Amino acid sequence: MVESVATNSLLGHRVLYGGIPVKDASCRRRSPDMCRFPPTAFLGRRVVVTSVLPRVRVDAALVSSIKALAMELTKEAYSYREEERIPRNLNYETGLDVDRKPGLWPPENRADDPSLHNPLLRQERMGCGWLGAIFEWEGVLVEDNPDFEKQAWLALSQEEGKSHPPAFILRRIEGMKNEQAISEVLCWSRDPAELRRMAARKEEIYQALQGGVCRLRDGSREFVNVLMHYKIPMALVSTRPKKVVENAIGAIGIKGCFNAIVAAEDVYRGKPDPEMFVYAAQLLQFIPERCILFGNSNQSVEAAHDARMKCVAVASKHPMFELGAADLVVRHLDELSVVDLKNLADTEMAEFGSRELELEMEEEVETDPDRSSLATVDDNFW
Repeated sequence: MVESVATNSLLGHRVLYGGIPVKDASCRRRSPDMCRFPPTAFLGRRVVVTSVLPRVRVDAALVSSIKALAMELTKEAYSYREEERIPRNLNYETGLDVDRKPGLWPPENRADDPSLHNPLLRQERMGCGWLGAIFEWEGVLVEDNPDFEKQAWLALSQEEGKSHPPAFILRRIEGMKNEQAISEVLCWSRDPAELRRMAARKEEIYQALQGGVCRLRDGSREFVNVLMHYKIPMALVSTRPKKVVENAIGAIGIKGCFNAIVAAEDVYRGKPDPEMFVYAAQLLQFIPERCILFGNSNQSVEAAHDARMKCVAVASKHPMFELGAADLVVRHLDELSVVDLKNLADTEMAEFGSRELELEMEEEVETDPDRSSLATVDDNFW
């Protein structure tokens, strides 16, 4: 009986908590060795407690090797997940209409055509010298204050003894030349000499209100420097007198950045007529389809599309949702990249059309004898 009690008793056995640290009444953390029952022996009716067995020490090298193995297994598991998400072997196919995976390098570039066998021509297409940038002055590169423009027109109308133009008329003449606005919209005079005099007086009033101070918009200088770095030709367009524009360019420190300047003296009409932008493209020696206009109003967007140019609208005085007709709408110019400009100036897009396809269709129509004979029979019948 004593032997059966000894075998079934907890005396002489380790506590079955697996070596988990425990706390005593003083809330102190104790090792599991402190909770070990000493070995016992039964001698008749007495229980004899022997000395405590020596502590078993765990080899530190064995523990470190187990930890290292666990870390390697963890790394292999995470690397397997990464390979599933982003494959290491990016076998891109060369071509213009390849569906590339988003977020992976290299980015899509429609300007490059791997089918071209002339390396010089392909290098030229990969560069940026085949597109031009046309900038408006106020509201795009420098800050614009439309209140000064309205006050100048109101002051001129008071000096000339004319009725004050209403707000919708002032919105309509935004971007026009002064002579064009006075003769076609305000209808104050048709005499060329009077038109020049009133236009010059209105410009004097505006410059007096502005104080001759021009301040670059945020991101404008950085964007111009990027275009200069990639050797993209640039033109500046404004309805202000050329002397005023040149002085302002020199004052803000971007003189020499533009290959051409188109001012009020160079054209007959302003926006929404595309005359200014077409002339700027001619000065840059580019076709209009290869030019990108940077404007800040719907009149600029209309003029650019009439000239078959792409337009990037800068939301400086209008909210972005009002400029939705533009090809791109940004708040500041530094939000754009050179890749965006090259994609915009790509004339191989469907909306530009293909002249060669039109010629082929015309030849097919002319060389179809059946259709021509049917047409003659119908004409004779009627």
